Amino acid sequence: MKASLKDSLELLDKLPDRLFHRVMRHGTMSVEIYKPNEKDLQTAHRQDEIYIVISGSGNFINDGKLTSFLPGDVLFVPAGIDHRFVDFSSDFATWVIFYGPIDGEQV
Repeated sequence: MKASLKDSLELLDKLPDRLFHRVMRHGTMSVEIYKPNEKDLQTAHRQDEIYIVISGSGNFINDGKLTSFLPGDVLFVPAGIDHRFVDFSSDFATWVIFYGPIDGEQV
């Protein structure tokens, strides 16, 4: 399986009412491209997730903790944790990888 960044961004641009699009799925894992418009309204998810920042910069709130991000950064969010991107640049886009059991991996 392969997901092309160029093709994924072009597809998302053709869907102006969509902020994300699933580009790959296998078992419990799914990969999405996510590009919020001015405000990130997402809520906690039921699976663990990893963000890999493609472009842009800004801040990320993860369980009440604020951290800055740049292209290439990897961010982890356990299942059920409130999180969102804030104060991000207009060119912000990220891969989102959901994986594992509902309610997250128990470590």
